[in-house]
Amino acid sequence: MQLPGWFAERVEPTPPEQELRVSTLELFFDLVFVFTVTQLTTLLVDGFADDQAASHGQAAPAEGALRALLVFGVIWWMYSGYAWLTNTVPPVRPARRILILLGMAGFLLMALAIPTAFDGGGWAFALGYLIIVLVHAGLYLQATASFVRVVPFNLAATALLFAADFFDGGLAYLLWAGAVVLLWGSPYFIGQKGFPLHPAHIVERHGLLVIVALGESVVAIGIGAHGSVAPGLLIAAVLGLALAACLWWSYFGGEDEVAAEHELAGSDPTKRTKLILGAYFYAHIPMLLGIVAVAAGVKKAIGHPYDHMHIGPAVALAIGITMYLAGDHAYRRVLALPPRPFRLVAAALAPVTILFGLWSSLAQLATLVVLLVTALTTEHTRTRPKTSLPPTGPEVHLHPDDLPGDLR
Repeated sequence: MQLPGWFAERVEPTPPEQELRVSTLELFFDLVFVFTVTQLTTLLVDGFADDQAASHGQAAPAEGALRALLVFGVIWWMYSGYAWLTNTVPPVRPARRILILLGMAGFLLMALAIPTAFDGGGWAFALGYLIIVLVHAGLYLQATASFVRVVPFNLAATALLFAADFFDGGLAYLLWAGAVVLLWGSPYFIGQKGFPLHPAHIVERHGLLVIVALGESVVAIGIGAHGSVAPGLLIAAVLGLALAACLWWSYFGGEDEVAAEHELAGSDPTKRTKLILGAYFYAHIPMLLGIVAVAAGVKKAIGHPYDHMHIGPAVALAIGITMYLAGDHAYRRVLALPPRPFRLVAAALAPVTILFGLWSSLAQLATLVVLLVTALTTEHTRTRPKTSLPPTGPEVHLHPDDLPGDLR
């Protein structure tokens, strides 16, 4: 395939043994993607229309969760495609940088369309998705033309998204589900091979993604506050921040990133690809969705801290914690990191806090914070290395006559 001169910047992918770190452009890209993900809270919050959802024509909580899952399914697939691609073909040349910026525009269009993606705005979401699919293909052409076998699957999924905008109800959801199945099933149709992925880049890229997502969840606190400084709201805001801090600590509080990078670096390319799929593609799904659910619950709790929470946001807040910790467990298990059983206990107990939320928003927030702090503190106490004084050797007793004259 002959490419235009201004576009023909093909070079060999970065060798696996060469260290590769995340570029500022990739971080910029992730900021837009995380904004797209956190827009899913709108779908969840719309489903939390209390007991009057049906009378206002809004989606019930379960339907809002289904919409969030479908949207996340299609955007996470393409984000991972971009992350894996820039892992081997970094955006260091002008054409690639321009394409990355165009891809960011596509994600922004989708983010703005998410609140109405199932209510007449699906065409805008599909248009944004078409842009990122075409840009992704263009980026691959910077390295190889063999990527054309994947393009038909991505375009077919985009066509299903466009078609879904013409229907309501079950048929629309079926078309969305078809797009997800088509995307996620494409590797089984075109074959799978190990990629020479760079461990340091993968670990750093997904760590930055998690920290940005947690940052966006803190933004949800400010949105829920609506500029108020009432004492109850301030307490709820601090508890919401403490909850996000606990999630941060569980991911970044130890040396897990170093151990994960070491585990990936010591594996052959095929095994490394499987480990990255399990730990950074699949295991990060419940972690990111958990952050979204927690942000939606906190957003509702902040607005009415002394009131009882309705079942939707109370469930989202508790199940979000459970999902995040379950994803953390899967992530650690795939990479053979040290197990953290106390986090599993916290994940199992988090749904119990729904009962507290039905009584008081502050009570559920406080209980979840206490639960996570207890789990993290206990595991730190149990796993920290025991320190002991170095051996001092045998005791030596000196007689004054053995000392030099000036020291007697």
